[in-house]
Amino acid sequence: MTDRELAGMLDQTLLKAYASADDMEKFCKTADEYGFAMVAINSVQTARCKKILKDSVVHVGAAIGFPLGQQTIEVKAYETAEAIEQGADEIDYVINIGELKNKNYEYLEDEMRTIVDLCRENCVVSKVIFENCYLTDDEKRKMCEIALKVRPDFVKTSTGFGTGGATLEDVRLMKECVGDEIGVKAAGGIRNLETALAFIEAGATRIGTSAGVEIVEEYRNR
Repeated sequence: MTDRELAGMLDQTLLKAYASADDMEKFCKTADEYGFAMVAINSVQTARCKKILKDSVVHVGAAIGFPLGQQTIEVKAYETAEAIEQGADEIDYVINIGELKNKNYEYLEDEMRTIVDLCRENCVVSKVIFENCYLTDDEKRKMCEIALKVRPDFVKTSTGFGTGGATLEDVRLMKECVGDEIGVKAAGGIRNLETALAFIEAGATRIGTSAGVEIVEEYRNR
């Protein structure tokens, strides 16, 4: 794997509430320089980042229902549609964890299908964030089962804002459940090359990190 291929597996994140316009411009230009797969941003930054990256291969990815997932399906759908209209190439949305605890699987399938269909109609990549730190293994498996019915592009471990981030055990579980049918994105707490490579070995096909530059530079200098 070349350093550019590694960078192409990384979603570089800047999701801080206090990021300024200057911060976002520097962030996007750095992502373009390294060739990351995507910049992961709060949806309000979508138009700004798309303008900066309009001539780049780097995708703009909007976080939807972030970070708690506690919005109605209609609100998440509106936020998704608006982000797509403003130039989002990828959507990472957080499931309604409370409804999973309620075993309201019909609701979760409806939510996922609503957002994934919006993405599919607009040729936008869809990712479903489980926030595994709050889930049992059975709940993770159930969400993978629903995903296999709806077929988002990725299932994702975490927002990075919960009580825990990605674990190798969770990635292996998710990969075992979805196989090669759906990609697996690991996010949360992945800050160095050794950890990133371990997650890729475990089955992750995308890595969400705020340390993409450090990871690629470590790989170049290895």
